[in-house]
Amino acid sequence: MSSNFISRIFRAARLDAHLYEEVEADKTSMRQAMLVVILSGVAAGVGSISHGGYLGIAVGTVTALVGWYIWAFLTYLIGTKFLPEPQTKSDVGELLRTIGFASSPGLIRVLGVVPEIERFVFPAASIWMIVAMVIAVRQALDYKGTMRAVIVCVIGWVIQIAIIITILSFLNILPKPV
Repeated sequence: MSSNFISRIFRAARLDAHLYEEVEADKTSMRQAMLVVILSGVAAGVGSISHGGYLGIAVGTVTALVGWYIWAFLTYLIGTKFLPEPQTKSDVGELLRTIGFASSPGLIRVLGVVPEIERFVFPAASIWMIVAMVIAVRQALDYKGTMRAVIVCVIGWVIQIAIIITILSFLNILPKPV
């Protein structure tokens, strides 16, 4: 991994708005964005290995990739077609890149292998990733304020969760309630 890639991961996790502008414009950063999503999914799987085992790592990684694409596409539709601002111009690629890097905080989920902190790491990572997502969406859609990005993210997140639950239910791999 290049130092530029690692630097981008840390900048994304620090919620650096300039990083999100940078990857929005850098069409060559798509592989890096995808790798962040994969690493974040693997980190979640490793961090919860005591619950999901090795299959959980695979399912978590595939779910992260599918969810990434669905959320980027939904964000594009919602943000550019239903809730655009006058200056909003974007495409799915820009949102895939910025949202991919917004998964950077999810890397801390690997710390879930420590049983005493697992219950804290996952909620903290989720909140951190949502905040990163809002910043990524605000930058990619060129919104002047944050509230519209929050609304777009919430709507997209709810729809994405419903789609993923439907897919997992259809494939009969939805985790059983305890």
